[in-house]
Amino acid sequence: MSTKVVEILSSEEIRRTLTRLASQIVERTRDLSQLVLLGVYTRGALLAELLARQIETLEGIRVAVGALDITFYRDDLDKIGLRTPAKSDIPFDLTGKTVVLVDDVIFKGRTIRAALNAVNDYGRPELIRLAVLVDRGHRELPIHPDFIGKKLPTAKEEIVKVYLHDSDGRDAVELIGD
Repeated sequence: MSTKVVEILSSEEIRRTLTRLASQIVERTRDLSQLVLLGVYTRGALLAELLARQIETLEGIRVAVGALDITFYRDDLDKIGLRTPAKSDIPFDLTGKTVVLVDDVIFKGRTIRAALNAVNDYGRPELIRLAVLVDRGHRELPIHPDFIGKKLPTAKEEIVKVYLHDSDGRDAVELIGD
């Protein structure tokens, strides 16, 4: 059998989706000076930077951005195999801030559970929200994004792959399956 690849979001659709997500984050944040975008490595960190740039374009305010490595907070290291952890880059205290965790795809919810645990090492935020580019369902934990770029019902065995120009040389979201 051959693998079937379907483009879900094109480069232009990703751009529009990020503009919409940035607008929604701005609308639901009372004080943008207290906003922190915290991206989960790898593509969540890139998306957080892109959202920050878009918020700056919309509002003229540069929001703080950090990157979070959740490797040692995962409960499935035995299943995902050995990884070289990245270094979290959060050069500020999160206490009292409105933190928006940013990730590319939410599936079972385990990555976000690990991210929530990791955030505690950097302070006690006033509020934590979640923004994802793609929500593919199949949650195993009671975690739901506040900001969703695209809801994409999938079969459990299908794969959703996000490509971003800064890491992959192109922007696209693809669904891969049989």
